[in-house]
Amino acid sequence: MSTTDVSSSTESGHVAWVLAATCLVWIMTPGVGLLYSGLARKKHALSLIMLCFLAIPIVSVQWFIWGYSLAFSRTGGPFIGNLQNVFFMNLQWDSGPTNASKQVPEVLFAIFECMFAVITPALIIGAVAERVRLLPTVIFIFIWSTLVYDVIAAWCWSKNGWFATLGGLDYAGGIPVHISSGAAALAFCIVVGRRNRPSSPHNIVNVILGTVLLWFGWFGFNGGSAVAANKRAIMACIVTNLAASFSGLAWMFLDYFKYNKLRAVSFCSGAVAGLVAITPASGYVAPYAAAVFGIVSGVLCNLAVAMKRLLGKYDDAMDVFAIHGIGGFIGNILTGVFADQNIVSLNGDNINGGAVNGNFIQILIQLSGSCSGMMYSFLVTLIILYIMNIIPGLSLRLDGEDGTDIIEMGERAYRFDEEPETRNAIIEKGDVESVDIESANNENGDVERSDSESTNNEVV
Repeated sequence: MSTTDVSSSTESGHVAWVLAATCLVWIMTPGVGLLYSGLARKKHALSLIMLCFLAIPIVSVQWFIWGYSLAFSRTGGPFIGNLQNVFFMNLQWDSGPTNASKQVPEVLFAIFECMFAVITPALIIGAVAERVRLLPTVIFIFIWSTLVYDVIAAWCWSKNGWFATLGGLDYAGGIPVHISSGAAALAFCIVVGRRNRPSSPHNIVNVILGTVLLWFGWFGFNGGSAVAANKRAIMACIVTNLAASFSGLAWMFLDYFKYNKLRAVSFCSGAVAGLVAITPASGYVAPYAAAVFGIVSGVLCNLAVAMKRLLGKYDDAMDVFAIHGIGGFIGNILTGVFADQNIVSLNGDNINGGAVNGNFIQILIQLSGSCSGMMYSFLVTLIILYIMNIIPGLSLRLDGEDGTDIIEMGERAYRFDEEPETRNAIIEKGDVESVDIESANNENGDVERSDSESTNNEVV
């Protein structure tokens, strides 16, 4: 690592904001784990939180070894970087490797981008909830981050990446984060097959808490992608909040017409869909466009979930493909429509803009990047998983009625049941508030429900 002193071009205000944004994005990954755990049955809750949490150390190590270098090395090619910055060697203290990161040290840019690499494979996990083994999945996360995430990040964000040089616009991760994770989730579902039986959310409080952490963290995710404390960072935060709000309300009221209930899971699903859709556009569009992003993503992602149920061809437990894959695709295309030169010029930059500026070719550029990212992630993920499945000891599928928490970890998230003698002692004392075990199980998602009674497993 370079020992050059920090130059005057890296101002303390910019450094402080990007450090704060790094922490905000970090907390999103445990937020994903909480959200997924709440949507699953309680006997799978702990393993889902743990898998998402393990993505932090696994990908952080991978990013340090070669991930950052493959994605952002200054002398990399159009499709992937090189090994110039392995083990964080040769990182600069004066400015980052991209035009956007000139006002912060490269070492700070590297750890900020690490948080994006961390959350992306964690998103995939929800699609195959309740039926995968932990150790093979951890190995998959390391391999997938190298062969898929780092490659697509190089396309979109490296100064030599083919999508970036083509003029593609992806402010905060529509293709590298959301389209790639959605496509990988679909491939994972195909390889491991369906769950033994569908399940309902066991803890909607966790779903809400996870969504709160995601929404909170997304201000750093999108606002921090300015890599400076400037006017575009402010605008990115504004449109992020608006898109989530419009999308959450759109999804919730669509479901209200179907179920005659204002459901928490519906609102959380829509809010996340809106956050996903605005991600590639957050530094390019005006507030009015955020309303369009929110409403369109809320409606179309809701329909994508409904189509999955209608077709019944794959079992995406948390609708990762519908919300991240489709939501990211929608957002990337709408970026080609609403990208506005006036917004970009807030910090002195300049682009050709989108259709609103008469640059209709931008829509085709966005389409090329979206389709390439989706197809590449889907195919490479399939190859990784099929190879792992034929290696002894690395098969991914887990079957068993005891749940992944007990089978894989020997632990469980909750202990609602007392030891028999303790329970009897409570009853003998006349404690009318003692827990009825059967009721506790029923309330926490361990009883079978008909499809008409089942709550949607939407969100992320």
